[in-house]
Amino acid sequence: MTADPLAIARDLLRCPSVTPAEGGALAFMEKTLAAAGFTVHRMTFSEPGAEDVENFYARIGTSGPNLVFAGHTDVVPPGDESAWKHPPFASEIDGDMLYGRGAVDMKGGIACMMAAALDHIAAHGGKPKGSISFLITGDEEGIAVNGTPKLLQWCAEHGEKFDHCLLGEPSNVTELGDTIKIGRRGSLNGHLIVTGKQGHVAYPDRAINPVRGLVKLIEAIQSQPLDNGNENFPPSNLEFVSVDVGNKTVNLIPGEARAMFNIRFNDFHTLDSLKALLQHRTEKAAGGKIKFELKFQPSNAGVFVTKPGPFTDMVSGAVASVTGRTPTLSTTGGTSDARFITHYCPVVEFGLVGQTMHQVDERVPVAELTALTAIYRTIIDTYFA
Repeated sequence: MTADPLAIARDLLRCPSVTPAEGGALAFMEKTLAAAGFTVHRMTFSEPGAEDVENFYARIGTSGPNLVFAGHTDVVPPGDESAWKHPPFASEIDGDMLYGRGAVDMKGGIACMMAAALDHIAAHGGKPKGSISFLITGDEEGIAVNGTPKLLQWCAEHGEKFDHCLLGEPSNVTELGDTIKIGRRGSLNGHLIVTGKQGHVAYPDRAINPVRGLVKLIEAIQSQPLDNGNENFPPSNLEFVSVDVGNKTVNLIPGEARAMFNIRFNDFHTLDSLKALLQHRTEKAAGGKIKFELKFQPSNAGVFVTKPGPFTDMVSGAVASVTGRTPTLSTTGGTSDARFITHYCPVVEFGLVGQTMHQVDERVPVAELTALTAIYRTIIDTYFA
């Protein structure tokens, strides 16, 4: 390799790009990729009630296919910096480890993407057979309002089309090469609110206890599974995580009772169909006798899955050729920006091992940066072959 993923990673880690701060990370990417012939665009998106976010799109080549590397340069706060063995933005090497906030989630992955792309371009006369692009946001660790969704819309409005995407989230569990994420469950938060009539516990005939109704509706909602899962996903799961009446008096029947829940759902559902299903179950159980309301928090965390096929086979083959491991195709874990990208092209996630992401002393073995760069380079070479 001519491009050094460790050097690129160290430069990125020195940028204090805590969401939504750019911190110099996108400026470094612009300088590095523009020097290699990429056309670079940086744009800031805004929305009332949300912080402004700067985003990044770069492309080399004008023809298809367009292979997109996606990711984010924003990181979570380091917390108590005195608890770190090495300062979180010093980008220090200790033994065989590189320390810093974002080392695995996911500036290390971006560094490997950049190094692999730069190597491929250098080996092919300064340009690929098709196009290589970078789709980078500064809002993945935030509320994802002014980041990837609007960046994708900007690309579509400017005629940018994608054929396949590789998202560099830290997908591996214990060893580099053990897991490729081909999907993610969706997530939906909600509140179940039951209204009764406040009164004295000694005179229950003068009151309506909402706790009774709440218990009945919770049981009805959970009495049947949401689905039985499929070949790519386990069954969808609803968990009540809080029940509250705000009552500290033992002789008072409260006027209201609330429960909070989260649902992690598979591709049998959409956000809208899931809301309708819960509304139907709750209305049926209430039978017109329990006064309730379901409130859902705003969510853009829909489900996505890229069905196994030639693209996933190619990525798996590249991983196996470098690591000797056959990766598991997984849909576990939380959400990622792949949920937005999937509406534009097939996307899979493969990056570093995620054991230390968001932790004090986040770190990555230097050897893994080299190996991941080799995997990405193999993917690029194979894709354009």
